[in-house]
Amino acid sequence: MIEETLNSSYIHSAGSDNFAAMVLKNSRAGPVLVNFWSEKAGPCLRQYPILDKLIYHYGGRLLLVNINADAEVKITKEYGIASVPTLKLFRHGQIIETLHGYQSEADLKQVMDRHVSRESDRALAEAIEQYAQGEHARAYEMIAEVIVADPVNPRLPLALCKLLKHEGRYQEADTLLSKLPANIAGDRDIIELQAQLEFFAIAASSSDSEQTAAQLEKQAAESADNSELKKQLSAHYVVQQNYAQALATLAQIMEKDHSYDDNYARRAMLKIFVLLGEGDELISQYRPLLRRYN
Repeated sequence: MIEETLNSSYIHSAGSDNFAAMVLKNSRAGPVLVNFWSEKAGPCLRQYPILDKLIYHYGGRLLLVNINADAEVKITKEYGIASVPTLKLFRHGQIIETLHGYQSEADLKQVMDRHVSRESDRALAEAIEQYAQGEHARAYEMIAEVIVADPVNPRLPLALCKLLKHEGRYQEADTLLSKLPANIAGDRDIIELQAQLEFFAIAASSSDSEQTAAQLEKQAAESADNSELKKQLSAHYVVQQNYAQALATLAQIMEKDHSYDDNYARRAMLKIFVLLGEGDELISQYRPLLRRYN
């Protein structure tokens, strides 16, 4: 029985009464791996020794919370558990990874390594401190060195590119992200940052003439057929995280000329969908428009 192994500070069991405390609250301090299991399912029983070994490998940097899917029907229904084993990794109260079915040790470790803190994260923190103190060149040099030492940590290039973004060096950041290996480029935070960069670059280029979203709104209203103005306006909306207005503006471009600027409106909408995350109502609202002009 899995419950019988719960004699570690790294491994716990949870139910409806303590799920928020054990999973959501703890995930704000570090990653929490939730194992939905059943004693009736052989793959769950084969999976557990691997999970136990993995948790001890990380030595407290990853918490395992087991949930008996047979007993905790309310939680399994809430999180859409259709089969077991299902693993969900939580961070900052949100699900950041979902794995269905039996997972090998190598596959699990590959996924967890992307989210569990590493020695290189400490070096990164020191580099960020240098940056905060005004030692920008030194900070970049330190991050570059630690990337070479630990090339599988996605938080390293992410931090580097966020600093470039902070300085308005959007093209440099985008170029760096586009050259990342596939196992790093698939990181959710990296995908989101890359989706943002073109919008920031477009908004910055229109700001050269001190244009604001309000000014662009006025100009776009006066020149309804000017797709370039609407492109710039939608970028400003994204920078402001006003995704509803950004999508509405892109929809205007698409309905006027869906092929404008190599199908820009379609490409931009897909990037906004990435920023919104699956399940957002705005995606459901605008996806039919993409299908119409596919």
